[in-house]
Amino acid sequence: MIMAKPESTSASMQQSSAQKTDCEQPRAIGEGQQAGRLLQNRLELVEDLWQTVLRSECPPDQAERLLRLKQLSEPLALEGADENSASRAIVLLIQEMDLAEAITAARAFSLYFQLVNILEQRIEEDSYLASMSSGKENNRQDKPYDPFAPPLATQTDPATFRELFERLRRLNVPPAQLETLLQEMDIRLVFTAHPTEIVRHTVRHKQRKVASLLQQFQSDPTKSTSEKESLRLQLEEEIRLWWRTDELHQFKPSVLDEVDYALHYFQQVLFDAMPQLRRRLITAMAESYPDVHIPQAAFCTFGSWVGSDRDGNPSVTPEITWRTACYQRQLMLERYVNAVQKLRDQLSISMQWSQVSTPLLESLEMDRLRFPEVYEERAARYRLEPYRLKLSYTLERLKLTQHRNQQLAEAGWQTPPEGLNPSPNLINAGEALHYKSVAEFRSDLELIRNSLVSTDLSCEPLDTLLNQVHIFAFSLASLDIRQESNRHSDALDELTRYLNLPKAYGDMAENERVQWLMEELQTRRPLIPSAVIWSPSTAETVAVFRMLHRLQEEFGSRICRTYVISMSHTVSDLLEVLLLAKEAGLVDPAAGHAELLVVPLFETVEDLQRAPAVMEALLSSPVYRNLLPRVSEQVQPLQELMLGYSDSNKDSGFLSSNWEIHQAQIALQDLANRQGVALRLFHGRGGSVGRGGGPAYQAILAQPSGTVRGRIKITEQGEVLASKYSLPELALYNLETFTTAVLQNSLVTNQLDATPSWNQLMTRLAGRSREHYRALVHNNPDLVAFFQQVTPIEEISKLQISSRPARRKSGAKDLSSLRAIPWVFGWTQSRFLLPSWFGVGTALAAEVESDADQLDLLRRLHQRWPFFRMLISKVEMTLSKVDLDLAHHYMTSLGREDYREAFNRIFEIIETEYSLTRRLVLNITGQPRLLAADPALQLSVDLRNRTIVPLGFLQVALLRKLRDQNRQPPMNDAGDGRTYSRSELLRGALLTINGIAAGMRNTG
Repeated sequence: MIMAKPESTSASMQQSSAQKTDCEQPRAIGEGQQAGRLLQNRLELVEDLWQTVLRSECPPDQAERLLRLKQLSEPLALEGADENSASRAIVLLIQEMDLAEAITAARAFSLYFQLVNILEQRIEEDSYLASMSSGKENNRQDKPYDPFAPPLATQTDPATFRELFERLRRLNVPPAQLETLLQEMDIRLVFTAHPTEIVRHTVRHKQRKVASLLQQFQSDPTKSTSEKESLRLQLEEEIRLWWRTDELHQFKPSVLDEVDYALHYFQQVLFDAMPQLRRRLITAMAESYPDVHIPQAAFCTFGSWVGSDRDGNPSVTPEITWRTACYQRQLMLERYVNAVQKLRDQLSISMQWSQVSTPLLESLEMDRLRFPEVYEERAARYRLEPYRLKLSYTLERLKLTQHRNQQLAEAGWQTPPEGLNPSPNLINAGEALHYKSVAEFRSDLELIRNSLVSTDLSCEPLDTLLNQVHIFAFSLASLDIRQESNRHSDALDELTRYLNLPKAYGDMAENERVQWLMEELQTRRPLIPSAVIWSPSTAETVAVFRMLHRLQEEFGSRICRTYVISMSHTVSDLLEVLLLAKEAGLVDPAAGHAELLVVPLFETVEDLQRAPAVMEALLSSPVYRNLLPRVSEQVQPLQELMLGYSDSNKDSGFLSSNWEIHQAQIALQDLANRQGVALRLFHGRGGSVGRGGGPAYQAILAQPSGTVRGRIKITEQGEVLASKYSLPELALYNLETFTTAVLQNSLVTNQLDATPSWNQLMTRLAGRSREHYRALVHNNPDLVAFFQQVTPIEEISKLQISSRPARRKSGAKDLSSLRAIPWVFGWTQSRFLLPSWFGVGTALAAEVESDADQLDLLRRLHQRWPFFRMLISKVEMTLSKVDLDLAHHYMTSLGREDYREAFNRIFEIIETEYSLTRRLVLNITGQPRLLAADPALQLSVDLRNRTIVPLGFLQVALLRKLRDQNRQPPMNDAGDGRTYSRSELLRGALLTINGIAAGMRNTG
């Protein structure tokens, strides 16, 4: 690594722009102003379309009331008036509405926010395309060097490949160092099944169509008036169709429905985007580092928890995971069949006019013997066209592979391979003619490419297909199994009691468990007897490992190489999984071979602090160490570790959680260095700031120096997927900046993380923040009641958006049983956003009050230390979304009378902490108001903050009626002669939840 140059630029130039909404990237100030102007200009079109649709779809008086509601929420409506008077007017308007009109209002504002979201995504995409075009016009030799640019080690504005490689060259980063990193780079994005995707698949299709029409409308200023009018009419028609589509899921989605939702992004965007990403990297690298060898095709790959994450989700069975793998392979085979058919049409090269390599001709002779029916059908037509003939054989093998895959899906994982019937049209039934592995398919394609290259020909579609095969293989995404640690210990306890061991596993101390597990791992004697009827939990735990063995036999180890253990606490938690894997044939300690990488997930603060000691004990064991896979030129053992943001935040608050994770990474990397082990850190980030979310570029740069080294794994989930990967260029932008951040962190570093006084300061801040957070959240006896009554948490649990329960234990109403996702979702809906900032102000104030000079130190940290700057900017962005006036309305309207005094005390604590945090954040950033450094983001948040207010009041009104019905029989609503059922009221409330989620741009 090279050291960053000394800081020389001014504080104003070094300050990063404030964070964009949780799922988006920030911009430089100049770009932010331009994006802000674009938003203002294009917003006029969207608002006009929205009003047109409302007037055409709603009765005239209703449409006017909705437009009046929107007008009252705009800042201009408050000029010269008391803000409370506008709020009162909104409440009065809502009180005049019957339930049907309230539901219409909720739908109208939800539609508005989703249109604005599409608009902002289009602006992001257009900005990226403009930057790419600008980069092509100005090559690096002509582009002047900017002496005022911040040092690369402290830059936080996302960089393209071209910008990064140019700056690395100016810093004299050696080509050999860059080449080594590129060859070993391992970026993995893992799509997860967490219940944060609130928008229906059907509605997503409508949104993409609207986005496409908006692009056509705005992309070409030379369009004629008639062309623009035609596009506008199409937009109106599409939005009206959207308006008449139900936003809510009609049924609770199954796990396979969730699989379909997640894989949608691969089908629509990522399959075609990934080869483009590599081409852009290669093109940019050629300008600054022409002699560096290009990186491997699969430098960025994908994983998935969808259909394999069984932690707390009883619906994810071994059969479901098996079917998920089959479904993923089917999608890939369909894409490959289409690609090969197009290649066959294109490669019409005749042997009369071109040479063909000998290996290709030899393979054609082998194919003729194996596929005589294909030869009979195609030989006459393609007698002199060898590439077309070869691709015909390739196509046949792909179709046979499809046939087998369909059989596997129907037969299930417990059917042995010999139980499958071969394809009825096969002549050589004794030989498996389908592709048994992706390597065989890749070999056929490379044979064709090598023949073309040997005759000075190239074929870009073929190169693209080979890239896709390297990245996606037949599996599309690797499935990560995840299960909670107690499931394994419970299974072993039941097993040892059945075997009548002198001491049952559940009665053993930790040291006794480790000793017993190590002994069992090293014996070849089977431990689990066959033909025993276990409890359902143990039976499924054992079946998962057997299914994994069968899965790898059929699909190869790439389909599922990782087993994540949530709530990992001790050494035995990992050894338990290894022992169960050994019993299934996945691990052979005697041979030092394992087809499964066991990954501990350290989630709570205590577990994060304990993680280095746990891993040191494991890595010091030759038995465990020999089971790790080998990577890099040094053939180092690879250990993957997962860090949980959600539960550590729920446990100790935002600041404490982030610091403990930061410290754990440093300690774990130090341990890996001492042990000679390569470390891949897996960051379990959610979509919201309260669950580790925020712009990925800044998050990666804020990782401790020396902990990335070209390897990183990060979860992508829920609304993050829609925000990042729904549009092709937007997906490329996010993938490119993600990759440049990994390169930048790995190559250019500073030693700021090792500054003792800064670490001591952060430790004090984290401790005080945690103490204040826990005093409210965990030690206040009324907090759980406050959360349940003042937020829509119970109604959120009724949203049909996930196959997984909102609570770990059914029926439990305590905080510990509640998952981190609905915990964040509830606070966000009611505009407290408490998990993302509470405790920060008290910690900062204690430092400043103890020594006034500490404020200058905090400002310096914000300017120079990426980790601290990321913390403050996340808090700043979150604070800008808080609306305590609206939150107070939730409390007074939904809180029960017998809790009023207790709730008032809690609200006073929250209000005091908010004011304190806001004041100190502004003091540290030196800005006059929140988000002043990013005008575009400030405009976006201001627009949403005000326009979302009517939805908040609507939600409160509907929740109050709904909850009143829970306590007493249905009553006539406002004397209008109609009694509303609970289902109607719940539907209205759920629609407001949908709308607020769209307006806030996150769920959890």
